[in-house]
Amino acid sequence: MVDDATRKTLASIPLLRGKAGPRSGDAWRGRLKEEYISLIKYVKTNKESDNDWFRLESNKEGTRWFGKCWIVVDLLNYEFDIEFDIPVTYPTTAPEIALPELDGKTAKMYRGGKICLTDHFKPLWARNVPHFGIAHAIALGLGPWLAVEIPDLVRKGVIQHKENQGAGSESSGESKTA
Repeated sequence: MVDDATRKTLASIPLLRGKAGPRSGDAWRGRLKEEYISLIKYVKTNKESDNDWFRLESNKEGTRWFGKCWIVVDLLNYEFDIEFDIPVTYPTTAPEIALPELDGKTAKMYRGGKICLTDHFKPLWARNVPHFGIAHAIALGLGPWLAVEIPDLVRKGVIQHKENQGAGSESSGESKTA
């Protein structure tokens, strides 16, 4: 069963038509174009509703994606790096989205900082192949995961906002630069 907020989010993201993966040559380039159109529409809708919460870009081939996402908890902004690769079996297989700096900080995460989407998102993805794409994975996978997990990690003291960090703390809600 899908709630009204999820329906509204789904309605704002164009469905995709091409069933091509990274090894599909010209068909992949067509699918990638659809992915970009879908992402641009989703970002535009988010900005119009004052819900801008991520930035994403890819390598030239569209097989490696990276960027930032953020969430506000107790009036403090927590920002994280996002990264994922497009699986060879895409779009049949959903991408595994990772937030590397949170690796090992919650049980709802796999090695390498890959967020757990097995129970809730992956069955939804499987029912909607090939119509779901990267924008859907971000909106219906990463978004809800952040909304549930980050406030919980903040409350437990597992992550701290960069302004509240002690000198010896390793936890961070902000990206560190070397």
